[in-house]
Amino acid sequence: MKEELINKAYAIAKERYAELGIDTEKVINQMQDFHLSLHCWQADDVAGFEVQGGELTGGIQSTGNYPGKARNIDELRADIIKAKSLIPGTHRLNLHEIYGDFQGEVVDRDQVEPRHFASWIEWGKENNMKLDFNSTSFSHPKSGNLSLSNPDEGIRNFWIEHTKRCRAVAEEMGKAQGDPCIMNLWVHDGSKDMTVNKKLYRELLKDSLDQIFTTKYDNMKDCIESKVFGIGLESYTVGSNDFYTSYAAKNNKMITLDTGHFHPTESVADKVSAMLLFVPELMLHVSRPVRWDSDHVTIMDDPTLDLFSEIVRADALDRVHYGLDYFDGSINRIGAYVIGSRAAQKCMVRALLEPITTLRKYEAEDKGFQRLALLEEAKALPWNAVYDEFCLRNNVPVGQDFIADVEQYEKDVTSKR
Repeated sequence: MKEELINKAYAIAKERYAELGIDTEKVINQMQDFHLSLHCWQADDVAGFEVQGGELTGGIQSTGNYPGKARNIDELRADIIKAKSLIPGTHRLNLHEIYGDFQGEVVDRDQVEPRHFASWIEWGKENNMKLDFNSTSFSHPKSGNLSLSNPDEGIRNFWIEHTKRCRAVAEEMGKAQGDPCIMNLWVHDGSKDMTVNKKLYRELLKDSLDQIFTTKYDNMKDCIESKVFGIGLESYTVGSNDFYTSYAAKNNKMITLDTGHFHPTESVADKVSAMLLFVPELMLHVSRPVRWDSDHVTIMDDPTLDLFSEIVRADALDRVHYGLDYFDGSINRIGAYVIGSRAAQKCMVRALLEPITTLRKYEAEDKGFQRLALLEEAKALPWNAVYDEFCLRNNVPVGQDFIADVEQYEKDVTSKR
């Protein structure tokens, strides 16, 4: 009965959108090609699997102690597979270096090798999940407040070597999966209080990046990520937005836009068209900042809707990659995966269903009233019926039905950890 209702609702939505010249079947096909890069660190609160692992440091933190977080690589993989089964479409997995399969071996960060991720590569093939990657500069005895911008040559060289090795790992991932692995470079470097050496640290960071990017690869793509501040590093961030935007534009690198890494009044959506004029591609890390970079679970809020709308309006679907980056330990972690992923998908569905051709025509003809009126009416069109149909065709729960699945998994699996 429910399937019949979903089909009826979709048939009505299809007709409503057809009146505006929008093909809902085309949108559903586009959604099949909309691949989220799920972030492995939601399942275990950014702990990772280093034998010598310590507490989370480096200007970031995960809050909450909801029972059942993943304690090892097998549990984390099982949780990701469960979450994946509740999200329509096919998706990628984004790994931090600390999530290697070290198998009891003490491996310092400047010694990591592709072999430490061989089982992940095989797991990805078996589960139809291509891999992305991140270097990890935090939660290490040599992290401190400065890594790639550290005046101590020994420490800086340690992190340069670490990042070079991460790029080599990403290259092997991309080669094995027949699709470029996107490797994100973010470091927490900054100062808690005022500094009089801002230029020095940025010179060192630029030099480190130049060394790291010397080797050219064919099966991975580099992206660089800025931040406003980190906890305990509030007064100065070496890798600011201005720094990385300039570096990326000069060196033809991708920029990562994390929706929590900007001032509260900044529009990340507005950056899309500005940056794509000067850099080849963008990577998104979509989260939900609440007053600061708190990494709350992504929802269908106005900033996320605006961001995805702008990507479609800028005809940038083939130049933007989509990752999630939140770590909420205060609620069921698998549920957090599913809520955030489906919210991002819903934002994209709405963006793809926007009557952009008519809206552009109104704008070209200086019909401001008509443009605003149609933008408002489009918000109430039955986009949700199209998303429900997308879920149905992918054999995943429609609407709130996934809640029961998550509850059952908690009862059977995570509550027993």
